[in-house]
Amino acid sequence: MSERPAGPSNGLDQAIARLLTAGTYLAVGLLAIGVVLMAVAGLAPRGGPAFDATRLVADLVALRPEGFLWLGLIAAIATPSARVAASLVGYLRGGERRMAGVSLLILGVVILSVLLATATEG
Repeated sequence: MSERPAGPSNGLDQAIARLLTAGTYLAVGLLAIGVVLMAVAGLAPRGGPAFDATRLVADLVALRPEGFLWLGLIAAIATPSARVAASLVGYLRGGERRMAGVSLLILGVVILSVLLATATEG
């Protein structure tokens, strides 16, 4: 079995793997804290408050389950986008303009979808 040679691409792959691992652990940990806090408070997992970014910090400080659940969901959603952003930086550093362009287009689609979802909300 041959191993991949060490190089810029392999370093980028390892950095992205660490980013995905950390993002996944963060999301799962935050969601687990939220679920435990719900159980302790005797809350049933039915619906819940709509996302309100202005309440997020207050909910976390007050140890309210919804703050941890929302932050965990944000981390789970943001992790793949962070992977694309890290790829973009790596491709730019490595001089791979075509792949950097693809990464930039993907980030553009993600940003556009967030903006459209925000504009059509409510």
